[in-house]
Amino acid sequence: MSTIILTQDYAAYTPEHQQVWNLLYNRQLNILPAAATKAFLLGLEDVGFEPNRIPDFNEVNERLLAKTGWQLVGVPGIVDNRTFFELLSQRKFPATTWLRTMSQLDYLEEPDMFHDVFAHVPLLANQEFVNFLEAMSQVALNFLDNEWAVELISRLYWYTVEFGLIEEEGELRIYGAGILSSAGETAYSLSEEPKRHAFNVRQILQTPYIKEKFQEEYFVLEDYSQLMDSLTAFEDELQLALAQEEIK
Repeated sequence: MSTIILTQDYAAYTPEHQQVWNLLYNRQLNILPAAATKAFLLGLEDVGFEPNRIPDFNEVNERLLAKTGWQLVGVPGIVDNRTFFELLSQRKFPATTWLRTMSQLDYLEEPDMFHDVFAHVPLLANQEFVNFLEAMSQVALNFLDNEWAVELISRLYWYTVEFGLIEEEGELRIYGAGILSSAGETAYSLSEEPKRHAFNVRQILQTPYIKEKFQEEYFVLEDYSQLMDSLTAFEDELQLALAQEEIK
């Protein structure tokens, strides 16, 4: 891996950074108890997040390692595909250490620490979820030299880890981090406006995703076991993509 692994410089966070974390945290916690999956809400407690204090990676890692064997590693920004999946396959989640400014509360061009840490890390305390994340990454590493396979890998990751929904006790809930870190998409994803489909890996791999605006379609799990169950079909589709590439 060529990506530089950073040590979080906690002393570098300013009072404004702490205030930004507090504002974003409280804004989401005003709406997420009625919108987020139980696994996320329990995970917030498991990893020890607080509204008035940016998480210290060392403290979070102690809790995560004890719970599921995972940990955070600091990175300067978006990492390349191979580095990303290699880290995940080693039970390491890459997270940026920089936080948006007060003027960037509602829009960023790339994920900051609030997205990477607040939205992703609580689910890393859920064993079923991290089992899927690790196994998916191990499969993905075998196909990164194929451009079409990489697109398919991205679609599965996007419609699960980033923008996934789940049915819990008859209610629609959010587990995707891209939604959990966005007040606007939290409300939108549960509204009547977007299309929602039962979770189906083949349909997911046939559905391009959107980066510039809210998603038009979401896929809904019945329970987290479906994620692991989907990996056989996922690998079959990647093998097919590789075979088709060889025929060209």
